[in-house]
Amino acid sequence: MSTPSPNPASNPAAAAQAGATKSAFSFKDFVIKFGLLIILAVMIIVFWRLEPAFANARNMFSILQAVSVTALLALGVTVTLAIAGFDLSIGSTAAMSLMASSYVMVILNQGTFLAVVVCLLLGAFIGFLNGVLIVKGRIPDLLATLGMMFLLLGLQLIPTGGRSIAKGMTLSDGSAATGTFTDAFLALGRYRLFDLIPLPVIIMLVAAIILWVFMERSRYGRVLYAIGGNEKATRLAGAPVERYKIVAYMISGLFASIGGILLAARVGRGDVTSGLLNGLTMLNAPYYAQDFVKGLVLVFALLFTFGFASSQRR
Repeated sequence: MSTPSPNPASNPAAAAQAGATKSAFSFKDFVIKFGLLIILAVMIIVFWRLEPAFANARNMFSILQAVSVTALLALGVTVTLAIAGFDLSIGSTAAMSLMASSYVMVILNQGTFLAVVVCLLLGAFIGFLNGVLIVKGRIPDLLATLGMMFLLLGLQLIPTGGRSIAKGMTLSDGSAATGTFTDAFLALGRYRLFDLIPLPVIIMLVAAIILWVFMERSRYGRVLYAIGGNEKATRLAGAPVERYKIVAYMISGLFASIGGILLAARVGRGDVTSGLLNGLTMLNAPYYAQDFVKGLVLVFALLFTFGFASSQRR
């Protein structure tokens, strides 16, 4: 004869403990979901109180334009996080896309359409390689994408011998590059709707909406979430898990390439340091501190991924 389970209502201590546990989990979930947004709101209020001009519309859109590339990269990473993975190569993919678009237009003297198509295909292909390394090669996602990151950092320097790509640059054979960035391409990073809203912000918002619909309202997005929640159960349910995981990394690479295109259109040159150490350069950080900062970011990325993942499983 089985022993009846205790009724929390008849045991005040047990009921109080259950309530405290539920409250702790609720608070933790709240912090995970909205903590960064709360910090952002507090920072905006503080800066606005210190400098009233901070909150004017043009400055707000300028800030959004500055973070639009980072937001696009974050959108791509979100898809890999949904399958309990992580993509450390997004920054290098964006930089590779920046250099590729510059190479197509300045050195190969081609137009905007071909440059954009080449970058999108390149980003998807890099994501495909990441997925294959993880799924078929059985390499942990962090190690596979970390290796891809360093591979791309070196690969993007080879075609130009480590030089940035700019109009009229001297090529390896001594001749001058005849191509240039087209006005249509530069408009992708510089045009403002109503002379106020930057086009990169609009592209970022549209991309975010499309990704939200895909992840939250489509069967494919729900399968990606299912893989992240319980890969074995999803596999037993008949879903092609390996294929979905590869597609997730391809989406991440695609979003990173869009970010690289917008960055190239904004700066108007193929700068080998753009999108990687740009923030540190703007802060006048010495070169000998940059590797330390990159390592610190990597450690926090690992801590965030494994720390929160393990706490969620518990």
